[in-house]
Amino acid sequence: MKGAVPSSAEQQLFFSPRPTRTMADKVLIPFELPNPESLSEVLVDDFSTLTVVVMGHYGVPEQTPRDIAREQFEEEAQVTLDEIAARFVERGANTKTRLVFGKERAASIDRVAIEEGCAAELDPAPTEGIEKILVPLPDVAEFERLPEFVRILCEESTKEITLFHVVEGEEDRERGEEIVEKTREGMVGEGFDPEEVNTLIVEGEEHDDEIIRVADDYDAVVMYEAESRRGDRIFGTLPDRIRKKTGDPVVIVRRDY
Repeated sequence: MKGAVPSSAEQQLFFSPRPTRTMADKVLIPFELPNPESLSEVLVDDFSTLTVVVMGHYGVPEQTPRDIAREQFEEEAQVTLDEIAARFVERGANTKTRLVFGKERAASIDRVAIEEGCAAELDPAPTEGIEKILVPLPDVAEFERLPEFVRILCEESTKEITLFHVVEGEEDRERGEEIVEKTREGMVGEGFDPEEVNTLIVEGEEHDDEIIRVADDYDAVVMYEAESRRGDRIFGTLPDRIRKKTGDPVVIVRRDY
């Protein structure tokens, strides 16, 4: 059943109504239309335990009015989006779609995530299984939401969860060790297998480059949203660059610290 259309360039659809969930139970999964990234059955199964907002972003050329693009491509784009959403509905997930015709993909994703109250975003990529998860940590250890999404990705095949932090010198190493160890203690206390949760600290002046380099040895990444950078529009956000370099799914968790 169609819901209200918030703007002439955007549409929402709703499926499988259930009781209202909290922000921590909602995940946004954006797809670039008209040719969306394939979504593995593994990820559909993992995230069907949550409320799923399936977002389709249809990039509109700068010189093309959004309304014109919507009139021309909306029907076909919505069919594609509904087919993706149906996979979650079949597994009993509370699912909603948002179709956006826009010129700023990252800004559109951020806006929809805020409007829908999503705790995280999944940047999807093909995967047959997740044995190793990399968890880059910020400069604080007082948080809860990140481990929740690590748990969602954990499967029987998962053998390694690495809490990772980049430091810029010896003075920062002590603080970095405190962050990863405190986080590890908290996760083990919440029921994670201590044999699977390890820590890694590396020194480097190029923080993003170190994360991308290390992520290449893992099957998935769970991380907090990165600070916006001037080059994001040209080179893509850090999660986008991780996914493109590694070919692995990335879960971006909204900050709770």
